[in-house]
Amino acid sequence: MTGSPHWLDDEQQQVWQDLRTVVIGLPMLLDRQLQRDEGISNFEYSVMARLSMIESRTMRLSDLAVQCDSTQPRLSKLMVRFEHQGWVTRYPDPDNGRYTLATLTDAGLRKVEASAPAHVEQVRNLVFGPVTTAQQRHLGVALARIAAQVRENLDGR
Repeated sequence: MTGSPHWLDDEQQQVWQDLRTVVIGLPMLLDRQLQRDEGISNFEYSVMARLSMIESRTMRLSDLAVQCDSTQPRLSKLMVRFEHQGWVTRYPDPDNGRYTLATLTDAGLRKVEASAPAHVEQVRNLVFGPVTTAQQRHLGVALARIAAQVRENLDGR
C-alpha cells in the first residue's frame, strides 16, 4: 500500500463513534434487561422470537442461524439448553435428513410471550424514543444498506 491512509473526516468519525456506541452498548442494555427480568440473553430471546413468528414455529437450524446472525455451533449449543428447558424440540428434516429442524414448544412460546412486553418497551425506549418518525425512516434506509454490505462481506468469509 502506497501513500497515506484515507482517514475519516470529522463528521464521519463522529458517526462512526456513535455507531460503535450503539453496536456495543445496545446489546449490553438489552441483555441486561432480559437477564434481569427473564433470565435469558438477547440472543436467546431473538432465537425464540424468530421461531415464534413462523406459523409452524419450525425452522431449519441452518436458516435460523443465518436469520439470527449466528454460527451453527453457537446455535446448536443453545438448542441443547433450550431442549433441556423444554422450549424447543429438534429432529431430522423429513424432506432432507441432512438438515435438522427446530420447533418452538408451547412452553417456549409462553417464555417468549412473557419476555416480549418488557423487551419491546426497552427497544422502543432505546431505539425509537429518541428519533422522530421521519428520522426512523431515514435510519431504516441507512441501516438496511449497511446491513446488506455487511452481509455481502460475511457471505464471502
